[in-house]
Amino acid sequence: MASHGIENERIVRLQKIGLLLAGFELLFSAIAARGQAISPDALIRAYPDQIAGRDDTGIIFRDGTRQILSDGKTDKSFDEKLKNASLIDQLSLPYPKGALTKPPGPQDDPGRFRNIAFFDKVYGDCDKGETQKRLTDIPWFTGKVRVTTVNGVAERLRAVAMEIDRLPQDIKRHAYPSAGAFNCRVVKDTGKRSMHAYGAAIDLNTAFSDYWLWRKAGYRNRIPYEIVEIFERHGFIWGGKWGHFDTMHFEYRPEFFDPGSDEKEQHSD
Repeated sequence: MASHGIENERIVRLQKIGLLLAGFELLFSAIAARGQAISPDALIRAYPDQIAGRDDTGIIFRDGTRQILSDGKTDKSFDEKLKNASLIDQLSLPYPKGALTKPPGPQDDPGRFRNIAFFDKVYGDCDKGETQKRLTDIPWFTGKVRVTTVNGVAERLRAVAMEIDRLPQDIKRHAYPSAGAFNCRVVKDTGKRSMHAYGAAIDLNTAFSDYWLWRKAGYRNRIPYEIVEIFERHGFIWGGKWGHFDTMHFEYRPEFFDPGSDEKEQHSD
C-alpha cells in the first residue's frame, strides 16, 4: 500500500511539472507570435563563459545556479517590462539589422528590457564593488575609457576603435571624445541599472548626439551608419534604433546578433 502511495505522489509531481512546462511553452509561443525572433539559446551562445546551458524553464550558470526565464506574467505593459523585465521579456523585441529605413516606433526599444539579476550575475553588482574588479582602461582616440574585461568587451572595443580610426576624418570625428563608459548609475526613466554600470556600454561625442529626453521635436540622428555598422559587427547594439533614442549610446549585447535568429523578423521595414 505504501508503495502505491509513493507512486501516486510521483505521478502527481510529474503531472504538475508537465503543466508547468506546457504553460511555459504557451507563453513562449505567444511572445513569438508577437514578433520575437530570439531564442533563450541565444543567451548560451552569447555568454558562454557564464552560462553552461538551460532546461525548459531556466538557464543554468557555470557555478550551478539557475535563473528562470519567465516570471509567469503574460500581460505586462511596455513600462512594466522596462522596470521589471524577465529574461523572456529581455528577448522579446528583435534588434533590426542594417541601416534604418524609417525612424523606430515609440515602443521599438530592443535591448532596453533588461533583467538586472542576469546582468548582475554576468558582470557583477557595482554597488557592491564587484564590477569594478573587472574593469580596465583602453585607449579611445584622444583619451581613454574604462570598460569591463568580462566577455572580452574591452578587446572588442579596442577592435571597434581601430576600425573607426580607418574611416575618413569627417566620419570618425563623431566617435570622440567619448562621453564615458563605466558609470555605476541607473537609467533615468526606469530607475534600473544602466549597462554603463556594468562597464559594457560607451557613449560617443555629445556634440553629435540626440537623446529623446533632450529633444522634444521627435527622432533625429547625426551618427554616421559607418560607425554603427562597426559596433554592430562586434556585438554592440545602438541606442539610435530605439523609439526612446539615445544616438551616442552603444552597449554590448551579443544575443541580438545570434546566428539562430530569424532574419526575416529583424528588418526595420
